[in-house]
Amino acid sequence: MPSETLTIESSLADLPKRKWLRAVEAVAEEDGYFQSLGKKHFSAFIERETTLLVSFETYQGMHALSDKAQPLGWDMVRNHDWSHLCIASDGDTWFRAEEVYAYFDRLIDDGFFDEFDQVLFYGAGPCAYAAAAYSVAAPGAAVVAVQPQATLDPRITEWDDRFTDMRIHDFTSRYGYAPDMLDAAARAFVLYDPKETLDAMHAALFTRPNVTKLRMPRMGDALQTDLLELDQLDPLLQAAADDTLDTTRFAALYRARRDYLPYLRNLAHALNSAGREEMLEALYANVTARMNAPRFARRLERIRARRAARLEEARAATG
Repeated sequence: MPSETLTIESSLADLPKRKWLRAVEAVAEEDGYFQSLGKKHFSAFIERETTLLVSFETYQGMHALSDKAQPLGWDMVRNHDWSHLCIASDGDTWFRAEEVYAYFDRLIDDGFFDEFDQVLFYGAGPCAYAAAAYSVAAPGAAVVAVQPQATLDPRITEWDDRFTDMRIHDFTSRYGYAPDMLDAAARAFVLYDPKETLDAMHAALFTRPNVTKLRMPRMGDALQTDLLELDQLDPLLQAAADDTLDTTRFAALYRARRDYLPYLRNLAHALNSAGREEMLEALYANVTARMNAPRFARRLERIRARRAARLEEARAATG
C-alpha cells in the first residue's frame, strides 16, 4: 500500500495487483465501502449525490482504458459528483458467480437503490451483459449496454463461437437472460455496430418496448474504446441518466465520428471494397480539407491521378 494518502485523484497505475486492490479499497472507504465478492469479484462504493452509476468493469479494462488505472465510473464522480458503485471482475466472467448474486440480493433487501433519485447501470461487452442482467435489482433504472451479449447459453446463442469456454457456466438461473432482466428498467440503450454480425445478432435479442438500439455502423468491435477516444462516453451517460437520450440526441453525439480517423479509415475501407471510387474520392477530399490526414491526401492524389490517366487513354483511343 502506498504510504501517501490516496484520493480519487490518485493514479493507481503501475501498482501490483494486490497493492492496487488495497488502493481501491482505501479510496472507496473514505466515503463508502469496499467488499470482496469471492476470488474474482469485488464491489467498491463511493457516495456523493443522488445520481448513482452502477458500472461493471474488469481489472484488465481499468488498466487498459484509464491512464490512472481507475474505474471508469470515477470520472463521473469527479466530473459530476455522482455516487458510484463499481462491480469489478478479474477477467471476463460475465459476473456469473454466487457471491455476486448474493450481493445484489442484499442490496435489494437493504433498499440500497431506493436511496437514489436516478440509477444508471453501465457496461461494455461481458460487462454490458451484467449491467442489463443485474439492472432488475433496481426497478426504474436506466441502462446503457455497449455491445452486450444476451446470454451465452448455447441453446439460444450457439451461433456465437467467440466465448465457447463460457458455455459450461450457468446462464439460465439467477439474473440469467439479460433481455428479460431489462423488463423492470425505465429505459435501456443498446449500442452496437450492425456490421459486426454477432454483436448485431445479440442486439436483436434485446428487442423490447423499453429498449432503444443505437447503431454505430463502421465503428468496429471496440465501441467503448471509441466512445472514450471520442470524448462521448461522459455525455452519453449524462443523457441516459437525465432522460434526454434518444436517437436524435445520440445522432448529435455521434457526429464526433466525422473527425475520428479510425472510423474514417473503416469507412474508406468499406467504400474501397465495394468499388465505390467516386464516393471514396469524395471522402478523401472531405477529410483532407478538414483535417491533417497525410494518408488520405496521398490516396486522394492517387485516385485523381488514375482518373486523369484513364481520361488521357480515352482521348488517345478516340483521337
